[in-house]
Amino acid sequence: GSTYSSKVFRVTFLTLAVSVAVPLLGVTVLLDCPIDPQPISLKEPPLLTGVLEPNTKLRKAERLWENQLVGPESIVNIGDVLFTGTADGKIIKIEDGEIQTIARIGHGPCGGREDEPTCGRPLGMRVGPNNTLFVADAYYGLYEVDPDTGETKTLVSTKTLIEGQKLSFVNDLTVTRDGRKIYFTDSSSKWQRRDYLFLVMEGTDDGLLEYDTVTKEVKVLMVGLRFPNGVQLSPAEDFVLVQETTMARIRRQLRCSNLLSITFRFYVSGLMKGGADMFVENMPGLPDNIRLSSSGGYWVAMAAVRPNPGFSLLDFLSEKPWIKRMIFKLLSQETVAKFVPKYSLVVELSETGSYKRSFHDPNGVTVAYVSEAHEHNGHLYLGSFRSPYLCRLDLQHV
Repeated sequence: GSTYSSKVFRVTFLTLAVSVAVPLLGVTVLLDCPIDPQPISLKEPPLLTGVLEPNTKLRKAERLWENQLVGPESIVNIGDVLFTGTADGKIIKIEDGEIQTIARIGHGPCGGREDEPTCGRPLGMRVGPNNTLFVADAYYGLYEVDPDTGETKTLVSTKTLIEGQKLSFVNDLTVTRDGRKIYFTDSSSKWQRRDYLFLVMEGTDDGLLEYDTVTKEVKVLMVGLRFPNGVQLSPAEDFVLVQETTMARIRRQLRCSNLLSITFRFYVSGLMKGGADMFVENMPGLPDNIRLSSSGGYWVAMAAVRPNPGFSLLDFLSEKPWIKRMIFKLLSQETVAKFVPKYSLVVELSETGSYKRSFHDPNGVTVAYVSEAHEHNGHLYLGSFRSPYLCRLDLQHV
């Protein structure tokens, strides 16, 4: 009797499996895939040992203005007054603990991802030499904002084609001390910010641009970067660092001196002939924004981690475009995002790109979806692209 029932079970199970698998296969073949992923070659992630050893130091951070901010991505300060841009399109000033909206580049309604293109999304933010704010809005472009009056001025509009290319995802910027040059990233000429997961998974490439505030000219300095994200000038302003998120690395672009820029755009200040090279390769996570640290190095916030030992979904999928296609045929970006481990990581790099220290929050208990680490007055202010608060970490006590 038992062999008969196990046979019946096997037949029933196989019939069920086939009846589910065949339509599913048919559906996945017929369904359109929104992305056309390319195989990406990543090295095995670095071992999380030594300076990168997991810890819970980020959990010592305090949450500030909880539920009063939505995704404060980037932070700057003028004296002790903080400024940030939020997911509901606002540019916000925080003075003496009070939050005030000073400007918005887009217009309402704001809320869902459908509203983002009209609402606007201020991302990278910097302070210029005359205490003016420079803001990169993902959908609208590069702006100058008066921190006192909130008056906004367009510098580079996404409506303008740059060398025949459309700007679809203006992301971060860095400004020279004299305010003459602004280096900024356009993360994609194809995908908008609201489709950043498509961009990560597809691995298409875009570039680093330079805007001259005097001549009003925009030049493309680097192309072929896979998800160019955060940018930072070196303390001596002789090179620009660009985070290449999908490739888990940082590229360095040497700056040209004004004298030689006409002849060859990759000269460094002085007479050395230069270009772009690698600053840090094979990072333990996907780098988002990069900012200066008081030690002369750099703070790098990781949007996602590549655990080793452990399983890294990004690394697993990198050379399997067919699996990526299958996933995005069947699942929405919101669903896929839930499979990305909620692990926050901030690393401090030396001026030469070696790891000095790392702060972790496994499972993102206190600090979640970290996008930037901005140092001010012995504290690290931690921006987030999704959390409803800012975090502050006292660097004397970690």
